[in-house]
Amino acid sequence: MVDRTAISDRVPLLQRRTLLQKGVRAFFDGRGYLEVETPYAVQTPGEEVHLRCFRTELERNDGARETRFLHTSPEFAMKRIVAATGLSVYQLARVWRNGEQSALHAPEFTMLEWYRPGAGLDALMDETEALLRALLPPSLTYGETTLDFTVPFERLTMAEAFARYVGVDLLAIGDDAERLAQDAGTTLRAGETWEDLFFRLLLERIEPRIGRTRPTFLTHWPVAQAALSRRDPEDPRVALRFELYAAGIELANAFEELTDPEEQRARFMADRTRRLEVAPDQDWPMDEAFLSELQSLPPCSGIALGFDRLVMLAVGAPRLCDIMWFS
Repeated sequence: MVDRTAISDRVPLLQRRTLLQKGVRAFFDGRGYLEVETPYAVQTPGEEVHLRCFRTELERNDGARETRFLHTSPEFAMKRIVAATGLSVYQLARVWRNGEQSALHAPEFTMLEWYRPGAGLDALMDETEALLRALLPPSLTYGETTLDFTVPFERLTMAEAFARYVGVDLLAIGDDAERLAQDAGTTLRAGETWEDLFFRLLLERIEPRIGRTRPTFLTHWPVAQAALSRRDPEDPRVALRFELYAAGIELANAFEELTDPEEQRARFMADRTRRLEVAPDQDWPMDEAFLSELQSLPPCSGIALGFDRLVMLAVGAPRLCDIMWFS
């Protein structure tokens, strides 16, 4: 039974949500982007190590059945469009991530993704700043935090953040988990890997202290966290990646895109090996169509921004379910 009272109570916030959607489209349409739509039920939902996918089944007219998954991001399909057309594209896509439910997480939500050929990481940060300034007021209070959007957003490398807030030389330590724990003044937990400790320190010591008076771009991630991004040609220890934080909320994740299909295949193989060690049911075919077309992708940067989280920030809502039609 639909809780009509709850929906009616949320109407003012949902109206703001609709206005923000219109603002997003006006921003990108005005910059010459093409809005696209990509399939939601796919053979390969992504290669993320830690995301769990929803599984479904395609029934063909001849009775054949094929496994499909609800995608966790439209990234692969959107980059295939860029590779085929050379166009700048954007999408407000529904995405699914199983097992995620909290004030900031939902198993089904809306992702704003856009890809811009010819843009480097700095140009993408400039454009992301422009988008938020177009959608949000000059000053915004969220909880106990007041953000100033009239000043340039902070741009902080991961190495600078670890030096400032953890007191360690992250890049010099490399992937030595014991040394990272020692230098950070903490104890390595049983079974804790370098990656586990990296994210624990990021969550506990860095994220609570950035994006507090103005949004912060956290850039140049260790190459072990490169995902689908290029290595920095000036420092191969880091990847050309950033995340955007505002008022304690991670809003976006962006890459200067990797275009080498062989390196991308090697990364996918490493990721799926790690994923299947902990979740053997999360198995699917390699996206060969994406890999075959990757070499045609022009120099390009792309970003995934949690649209629902942006709405939360804009209206001051404490939970995702407050700004969704059905939670």
